[in-house]
Amino acid sequence: MKKYFSVLMLVLAIFVSALGTHPLHAQDDGMPTLDQLSAGWNTLFPGGDTLCAHGTEYSFHVRRAESSHLLIFFNGGGACWFGRICDEGSTTYNPAADNDSNDPNALPGGIFDFDNPENPFAYYNMVFVSYCTGDVHIGNQEETYEVPAFGDVAAHEVTIYHYGYHNAMSALNWTFENFTSPDTIFVAGSSAGSIASPFYAGLVAEHYPDARIAQLGDGSGGYRAPEAAATLNEAWGVASIWPDWEQYANATPENIVFESYYLATSSRFPNMTMATYNAANDSTQNLFLAVLGAGGTPLVERIQANNADLAAAIPSFHSYIAGGTLHTILRLPEFYAYTVEGVRIRDWVANLANGEAVEDVACTDCTKAPDAAE
Repeated sequence: MKKYFSVLMLVLAIFVSALGTHPLHAQDDGMPTLDQLSAGWNTLFPGGDTLCAHGTEYSFHVRRAESSHLLIFFNGGGACWFGRICDEGSTTYNPAADNDSNDPNALPGGIFDFDNPENPFAYYNMVFVSYCTGDVHIGNQEETYEVPAFGDVAAHEVTIYHYGYHNAMSALNWTFENFTSPDTIFVAGSSAGSIASPFYAGLVAEHYPDARIAQLGDGSGGYRAPEAAATLNEAWGVASIWPDWEQYANATPENIVFESYYLATSSRFPNMTMATYNAANDSTQNLFLAVLGAGGTPLVERIQANNADLAAAIPSFHSYIAGGTLHTILRLPEFYAYTVEGVRIRDWVANLANGEAVEDVACTDCTKAPDAAE
């Protein structure tokens, strides 16, 4: 297990530094409105009951554009659900909003590269939902964990604010107040944000019944571990966030898995296009499956099984599986390069967002990244 923690430390350590956007704190009269924002990215501090995992301030980011198109993006940054990995200093999750991991200006490319003329979202208004709570954006409780003694560190407790739902809803409520009638909405998330994206896509669709909405989960399609559902849902207090929809009438912490959010949202909003992107041997998904104790079945088989279940239940569901180990695609330069079976991921995502037809795409030689396999 020590090996997995060490690799996770390397994976997540690349995401640390200071924000470079325009900071706008909430004033006595509330949050700044859309027309008060500067050009480029703006950092908003909602205050209230929002918090990051260790009690630090939460913020999200907004970039306005002159269009009726809106992208709502849920960022990633790991997770924690027991004492050892939730403890201060753990790098299995990002506990702060004010670092490069949560700064769209600092991300290495992909859909946040506005200098690339091929960016299909360059003319979209954007809301970037930062992530710092270790609960894949769906937590709704404060939890105290027991941390066992290790090395020369005595046993102790650590309290985590799993307030992902509070934080995400602060961004969505601001969005609902300031974007009154977007005609096209793309709800996406990477890594931990990918898990939450189908859940929040449903809330977005509830608020904007006349908009054309598509959803994409980037880099979480292999967590086929139903035996872990209760552990995660109870650690994060997830049951309290499920809306009063018939799709959740029989929901329990034991029977709601990550794919359940696709099924619930698509059942309530059958016209929504829903989709997933995954790398067949995603290194980060493999690491978290190991921490969950869900070994045995290869990741690509878990991804394929989840995709098959969703495709059988959702007529408008589509999937793209690339070869290799790269974790996520939307935030990376490879978004413009990866091509599988003649279909470039950039074009596939653009077509999803534009409401155009797409086909399912899957690697044949899944051991290699697309730039090496094609």
